[in-house]
Amino acid sequence: MSHGVLDNSPNSAMNKTVLNKYMALPVPENRVQATYIWIDGTGEGIRAKDRTLNFVPKEVSDLPIWNYDGSSCYQSEGSNSDTFLHPVAMFRDPFRLGNHKLVLCDTYKYNKKPTETNKRQSCLDAMEKAKDHKPFGFGIEQEYTLLDMDGRPFGWPKGGFPGPQGPYYCGVGANKVYARDIVESHYRACLYAGINISGTNAEVMPSQWEFQVGPCEGISMGDELWVSAISYTE
Repeated sequence: MSHGVLDNSPNSAMNKTVLNKYMALPVPENRVQATYIWIDGTGEGIRAKDRTLNFVPKEVSDLPIWNYDGSSCYQSEGSNSDTFLHPVAMFRDPFRLGNHKLVLCDTYKYNKKPTETNKRQSCLDAMEKAKDHKPFGFGIEQEYTLLDMDGRPFGWPKGGFPGPQGPYYCGVGANKVYARDIVESHYRACLYAGINISGTNAEVMPSQWEFQVGPCEGISMGDELWVSAISYTE
């Protein structure tokens, strides 16, 4: 996973304090913003859109099925583009706080068959067949590199390279590791959301990091890893 640091993005020109004013506005207790998240037709890209609920969901089964334009996500033809979102996992929203939710979804075509990139359905079938054994102990480590808007690793010298590997892995100090504030923010966001993030560390290359999710039981491993990516890239 890689992520561009927004040092040259148009977003960096926006006054970030303005958002805080509006995020502090009170919301009625029976109004919840739910962010529906899914994997697009590339099998790697994450998409999301929001809806307002007039109740506070307690279980993922409380959430309504929704739809979207699959032709704009590489998942359907334009002539028949309705694609459906089936909620499968729900987490606390670390960005909006309160009762607001992040909702991971499976994707289904107009004919109710899974989209080609809905690999979760076949995984769920396997987990259901093995549920009496209570599959446990799944854990995944996710490595990533922070990039600047020029596509270079964040913090690397312009037109050059950092020093040789050695001091960076699990490094401490501003001259050893870069953008620790992003890593710390992601860690805390995952804990708040209810993701079973179990650790993080700097890797062997400057601006390369790693975090671990798990151990988890069954299919929740994949669910939590994908939502941890949203908690990072948001």
